[in-house]
Amino acid sequence: MPSKSAPSQTSLSAAIIPSYGAEVQQFHTRLLRVSLAVEESRAYWKHLNLGLPKEKQALVAFEERWFGSKSLDRVRRLLSEFNHRYNAYPIALTILSQWQPDDPVTRQNICHWQMQLSDPTYRAFTGIFLEQRRHQSNPSIDRDVVSRWVSGQLKTEWSSATIQRMAAGLLASATDAGLCSETPGTRSLKYPKVTDEALVYWLYFLRCLSFEGSILENPYLASVGLSEGFLEQRLRRLPELSFSRMGELHEFSWQFPDLQTWASHALGVGEHG
Repeated sequence: MPSKSAPSQTSLSAAIIPSYGAEVQQFHTRLLRVSLAVEESRAYWKHLNLGLPKEKQALVAFEERWFGSKSLDRVRRLLSEFNHRYNAYPIALTILSQWQPDDPVTRQNICHWQMQLSDPTYRAFTGIFLEQRRHQSNPSIDRDVVSRWVSGQLKTEWSSATIQRMAAGLLASATDAGLCSETPGTRSLKYPKVTDEALVYWLYFLRCLSFEGSILENPYLASVGLSEGFLEQRLRRLPELSFSRMGELHEFSWQFPDLQTWASHALGVGEHG
């Protein structure tokens, strides 16, 4: 993994770059209870009332059926996970709750990256391990392969049943993110589509985050096939920033100073917290 560096180092702007927090480094097992949850995330962005006291949120969400017919216990689990996945980054959450992107691919992209941000196991699995698997002659994945990878990541003993559950959660989330086929058993690896809106959102988010890597080299963009020349091609087409390279030197010019300002101008959201 590349060494840690502040994302603001990629910018030539003299403006002070705000801090939106940092990617999670501490290992946890929340994936055993909640996977990618794209549609549940969409419902959360739609219904969330930032002024609602936290202790009342689960009951209100259950009674108003934010997540359909899910039980109160399941609602509590979803809200607990989303608190880590979204509420820990309040600027982004405010934008998502006002934006509520209609495009399903945009939602898929954002949910995948936000989960990578909040879960180091999922980040390593999708951004590093799956990329290594793609170099094989017939890139594919199955639960046994994932289980062996999970076992190799653990510093403590887990039962085989728990390892299988974690492997199933990783595989299901990667499938929902568009990283592998939906066929049961052995699944071929693939890359999802990435919309310009989702990509610009994430680039401006990364600019204000502390994370391992750089704007050009990180597991977030690598996991969806945007690395090296593929990423540079996309960067040159985006209207909200400009990118150029000469040899080993590259230069970014950002049209907006931060994610909030971009969202205000490009999406008409994020003006109010």
